[in-house]
Amino acid sequence: MAGFQSNLFIVFLCSLSLIAPFAHAIDVKYCKKNKDYDVKVSGVDITPYPIERGVETTFTISASTETPISGGNLVIDVSYYWFGVYSETSDLCTKTTCPVTTGDFAISHSQSLPSVTPPGSYTLTMKLQDGNKNELTCITFDFSIGWYISEEAVASS
Repeated sequence: MAGFQSNLFIVFLCSLSLIAPFAHAIDVKYCKKNKDYDVKVSGVDITPYPIERGVETTFTISASTETPISGGNLVIDVSYYWFGVYSETSDLCTKTTCPVTTGDFAISHSQSLPSVTPPGSYTLTMKLQDGNKNELTCITFDFSIGWYISEEAVASS
């Protein structure tokens, strides 16, 4: 019987390893479905996930381009249940290495959410603009913030 339980446990662990890579998948959508953006986004990774209030969270956007990008802006807008709650425009070159050459690249943005951030559903819209403010891509994705407040956030308040 002990051998059966041990084998069952191993099967359980193996099944978790198959499910785990999909557990944190972020559903990314382009702002305009039929637009052929110059920058193609292949995914978003959020670390740590789930997002904790009071802890720095890093959003890493994996993308590619066929045209080099010498500079521009990253525009981020966050909505909480359809209400705009945060907006930021930053220099693209502070979020990735410039100039961006053709091929794959990553954009990384870190943000520490205040411990008073309300739990619930949020939507992030990210626009990438070149130096002339031409839109190179625009994506949107949803994320949630739970009720949990980290010990780190409590200690700093």
